[in-house]
Amino acid sequence: MAFTNEEVLAGLAELVTDETGISADEVALEKSFTDDLDIDSISMMTIVVNAEEKFGVTIPDDEVKNLKTVGDAVTFISSNQA
Repeated sequence: MAFTNEEVLAGLAELVTDETGISADEVALEKSFTDDLDIDSISMMTIVVNAEEKFGVTIPDDEVKNLKTVGDAVTFISSNQA
């Protein structure tokens, strides 16, 4: 089942909230994971692993560094769904 961009954003926001306690309302496409949401590398890896499971995608380790914003992650996940 393919998720829409809105569903990916909502699911990603839920994962960020579960991992960091940041309100889902603060997780927006233009937000930077590090600069705006203050997510460290360990929390980011947890979010990536949970996103892979939730959305059925594989996010290679060398791709994670390119996911600077929430929008980058939504685009990557939406483009790589089975």
